[in-house]
Amino acid sequence: MTEALPLRSRAEAATAQLAPLLARAEQLAMAVMPGGHGRRRAGAGDDFWQYRPVQAGDTMRMVDWRRSARSDAQFVRQKEWQISQTVQFWVDRAQSMQFSSAKGLPEKVDRAQLVSLAMAILLSRGGERIGLAGEDLPPRSGNTQLHRFGEILVKSKPDDYGAPDMRGIGKNGFAVFVSDFLGDIDAIENAMQEAAARGIRGVCLQVLDPVEESFPFRGRAIFQSVGGTLAHETLQAGDLAERYKAKLEARKRRLSMLAQRCGWFFQTHHTSESAQVAVMWLYNMIEGPR
Repeated sequence: MTEALPLRSRAEAATAQLAPLLARAEQLAMAVMPGGHGRRRAGAGDDFWQYRPVQAGDTMRMVDWRRSARSDAQFVRQKEWQISQTVQFWVDRAQSMQFSSAKGLPEKVDRAQLVSLAMAILLSRGGERIGLAGEDLPPRSGNTQLHRFGEILVKSKPDDYGAPDMRGIGKNGFAVFVSDFLGDIDAIENAMQEAAARGIRGVCLQVLDPVEESFPFRGRAIFQSVGGTLAHETLQAGDLAERYKAKLEARKRRLSMLAQRCGWFFQTHHTSESAQVAVMWLYNMIEGPR
């Protein structure tokens, strides 16, 4: 009985977080793409999209002679891509994500949740199937799926640092990893290489607090992980600044190069920036030209 009460309290707290998160994500999605979004990609479908000039490799059967007769050039009728894709999210909810350096800044996990849910809304309304890797949420579309997506997102994890969970990610889909990526770099690298081996394309969005980049600390300081498992005390924090910045930059460079080798994209987003910037970047990476 004593264990049930904290569990119930956590469940109620998570439910209380969900409604405002959904509302904010809806607003953010509308700000990025008013009226929903369309995939507007050329491909196999029935709906006419646009005319384009004939290109190398086009056959004569593809030419729209009625449109071409109105000018000196030849044109092809291009139809909009209508085959939905599967997009699997892994959103880091470990203890390290529960950090904010100032009252006016959101925690990293809040920004990760908001951006991921807004992106899921855009994708689902465009007909894509969205899911959460490592959770009991296989890819589907629709409002029920979005609600379940949000319910899981607001539940924290006990780990100090997170690493991408590949469970549930099938072949040839698209993956979105959102994290501070400050945990075990080898685990992150293994996950991305495994994804690439399965033919999965994807993006890594690194969410950092601005203090984690600038390291403004001086004098005596105690650095402790949010989960409390790691701690370091120093009398001269300023002496660590350059080494810390160099290590962080090396990690970001390694992640960027790894993403490039795997055919993925990598970007760092700071919680001091607008969430809309991150959603627009994700949208362009996922819904851009294939």
